Amino acid sequence: MSDPTRVIDDLRGESEELDRLVGELGEDDWRRPTPAPGWSVAHQIAHLAWTDRGALLAVTDPGAFQELAAKAAAAPGTFVDEGAEEGTGLPPGRLLARWRAGRAALEAALRAAPPGVRFPWYGPPMSAASMASARLMETWAHGQDVADALGVVRAPTARLRHVVRIGVRARDYAFRAHGLTPPAEEFRVEVTAPDGERWAYGPEDAAQRVTGPALDFCLLVTQRAHRADLAVRAEGPDAERWLDVAQAFAGPPGAGRPPKGSAGPPQDVTRPPKEATRPPEKATRPPEKATHPPKSTTRPPENAAGPPQDATRPPQDAPRPPKETPR
Repeated sequence: MSDPTRVIDDLRGESEELDRLVGELGEDDWRRPTPAPGWSVAHQIAHLAWTDRGALLAVTDPGAFQELAAKAAAAPGTFVDEGAEEGTGLPPGRLLARWRAGRAALEAALRAAPPGVRFPWYGPPMSAASMASARLMETWAHGQDVADALGVVRAPTARLRHVVRIGVRARDYAFRAHGLTPPAEEFRVEVTAPDGERWAYGPEDAAQRVTGPALDFCLLVTQRAHRADLAVRAEGPDAERWLDVAQAFAGPPGAGRPPKGSAGPPQDVTRPPKEATRPPEKATRPPEKATHPPKSTTRPPENAAGPPQDATRPPQDAPRPPKETPR
C-alpha cells in the first residue's frame, strides 16, 4: 500500500457516509446511548474528532504529538474518555463542524506527505497509507456504534477491504494481547466482499482457514458483534482460537459484545434514549454492549488504530490504543 491515494479517498468516503448519518440529527439523538458503555452518539463523533486531531499532529508536528502520547501513557485509563468528554460539551453543530474541519485538515496533510515518510503513533510509526487505513477502520467501527444506536443498518461497501486487511495483519498481535503464543504457520483467510468478489490472504493450501462474509469478519475483528451472531467459520484449532481472540485494534483485549439477547449492565449516559428521528427507510438493528479493559503493554501492528483503547470504542487504526476502532 505504497500509494496512499486510494485509501485516503476511501477514508473520505467512509467519513462522508457517517456524516450523512449524523448531520441532520436532532439534539436529543446526539445524546442517545451507543453500545460503548457511557458513550452517546456525541461521544463517538467527539472521539473521532479528537483522534483525527492527534493524527494531524503526528503528521504535521511530531514533537507536539510525542507530548500527547506521553500524556496518554501517563493516564491510560482515562485519556481517551477525557478526550471524548471534551467534545461532548459543545453544541452538536459546533462538534460536527470540529469533526469536519479536523478530518479535512488530516486528509490534506496525508495527501501532501512526502513518499516514504513515517509518522509517530501510539504504536509503531505509520506511513501515510497506514495512517489513513487506521483512521478508516476507526471511522467505520465507531460509525457502526452510531448506526446501532440509531437503529440503522448500513449497506456494506468495498471499503471494508481495508478493515479486513488490518484484521488479518493483526493476527499475531491479537494472540499476544491475550497472553498467547501466535501460531507459527500461516492461515488462509477468504472472505466474500459485498459485491461477491473473494478477498483472500495467505497460502491457498493452509490447514488453518477462516471464511465468511467480509462484513461479519470486520464486525468480529473490531468487536462490534459476538462471534456467535456472525457467519465467520474456522477450520483448524488455531484458527478457532484466533476467532475467539481476534482484534484489529491496539491496546488490551476487549470484552466485545455479548451474544444477541443476553443482558448487560445499564449504560451510563447523561440522557435516556429517545425515539430516533431518522426515517424508517432502513432496517433496524438493536444496540449491543461492550466493555472497557485494562491497559496492555503488547505492541500493536503498524496500522493498529488510535491511542491505547478498548475494543468497544477505536477502531482506533489504532486499531484502537488506551483505546482507537475501534470502544
